Amino acid sequence: MSNIQEIKKRRTFAIISHPDAGKTTLTEKLLLFGGAIQTAGAVKSNKIKKTATSDFMEIEKQRGISVATSVMTFEYHDLLINILDTPGHKDFAEDTYRTLTAVDSVILVIDCVKGVEEQTERLMEVCRMRNTPVIVFVNKLDREGRNPFELLDELETKLGIRVRPLTWPINMGAEFKGVYSLYEQMLYFFKINKTKIERDVAKVGLDDENLESLVGERDALQLIEDVELVEGVYDAFSEDAYQKGQLAPVFFGSAINNFGIKELLDTFCQISPIPQPRPTDVREVEPTEPKFTGFVFKIHANLDPRHRDRIAFLRICSGKFERGKFYKHVRLGKEVRFSSPFTFMASDKSVLDEGFPGDVVGLYDTGSFKIGDTLTEGENLQFSGIPSFSPEIFKELINMDPMKSKQLEKGIQQLTDEGVAQLFTLDLGNRKVVGTVGELQFDVIQYRLEHEYGAKCRWVPMNISRACWLTADDKAAMDQFVRLKGNQIAYDKDRNPVFLAESEWMIRMNRENNPAIHFHFTSEFKTEMAV
Repeated sequence: MSNIQEIKKRRTFAIISHPDAGKTTLTEKLLLFGGAIQTAGAVKSNKIKKTATSDFMEIEKQRGISVATSVMTFEYHDLLINILDTPGHKDFAEDTYRTLTAVDSVILVIDCVKGVEEQTERLMEVCRMRNTPVIVFVNKLDREGRNPFELLDELETKLGIRVRPLTWPINMGAEFKGVYSLYEQMLYFFKINKTKIERDVAKVGLDDENLESLVGERDALQLIEDVELVEGVYDAFSEDAYQKGQLAPVFFGSAINNFGIKELLDTFCQISPIPQPRPTDVREVEPTEPKFTGFVFKIHANLDPRHRDRIAFLRICSGKFERGKFYKHVRLGKEVRFSSPFTFMASDKSVLDEGFPGDVVGLYDTGSFKIGDTLTEGENLQFSGIPSFSPEIFKELINMDPMKSKQLEKGIQQLTDEGVAQLFTLDLGNRKVVGTVGELQFDVIQYRLEHEYGAKCRWVPMNISRACWLTADDKAAMDQFVRLKGNQIAYDKDRNPVFLAESEWMIRMNRENNPAIHFHFTSEFKTEMAV
């Protein structure tokens, strides 16, 4: 099969949502309908003593939340589908934002009871920046939720995107009877069903005399009225507008009950984009180009705690990736090869001999990769648009067991390489300061240090509001500033000097008093320095 045929087979997308909207449950049900798994394990089900397939870290199983992006691959209708299940919690948004650079479309999950929430808006802002195609799945129709028209209005108002329902619900909650597919003119009947994928379907038009006997007179009249309003108010569905990120098709269902999933998956396969071009600092890379390129968008330590492995997640952008072949690590300027690259099913892996644009490949990493690194067949280019964020909360890392100092040092180095936190070192006393965008990240780091590295720690909050990276054309001016501000100067992992400021006022004062010093306010500066 040619490269172009392989590209046309690929669909790579992320599932995003506010926490508890049902994102991970939907991921599992897509895998179930795709035949990738045989039994779905509800995250919070007491009857099914099994956690979600995509939540493989022990802390995820305990808390019932996703704290790291998972990658899953399966075949469906002659397509190779790559799902990236992302964290919903805002404290781990950085991981989600980076993941969105590695996909070609997204499915956005909305809770029909809560509607559009704050994190949903932030995620959509990132999608809108890249005009990423979006499909909306309104979940939990088996609960009493908000009026569907009200939800659609809120989607358009708060998310800044036109919507077009492709299915329509018949009631909600206790009286939920199913959905009507405007796309297929099919009626799908709802029944509580957490483990099977059977469906009760009727091919019936709205003018069919059997409609009333199937759903009842009242609901038949309401459905006809609702659909007439939908057709009159909303634009006709356009695949082109969807692929340009201008129009979001909307589906209704209940992921926990396997309802509405197949319609969503089948439509996704029909309309979702194939692998798309990617911008670099030199030019745009087309997926059909013959030479291989790809970039690392995520690093995860201890994917398999038994082997203490460190994995770099690589999105293939062009050409063909081949096992055992040498590629150029652009930042380091050296040749690298991989004897055991692999594809994923959450924590399960299988060795990959070749990969094509759209595929996500796992690479065993000995510490040479950083997020944003590019691999090519020789060309010097760097993929751009991989976001990084300044920390908002700073805490000092205190070792609780001096006998495990080496384990703590290795653990904090590897975990901060994953990108969910940043590590700074104060030379005086070799004190370690960790900066994150949310409190929950400290809990996760502490848990993983203990359970994956055998090192115990505690956190001491620090009165720091911002980290500023420093550069200067005048080395003497830099040396003097570092000497005078010694107790506020730390170094990042690349030994770049960083000013830890207690307030915005302190930053302004120091900038005014030290015009020869340049203050950089985003951690993307680290990538620029490394390059």
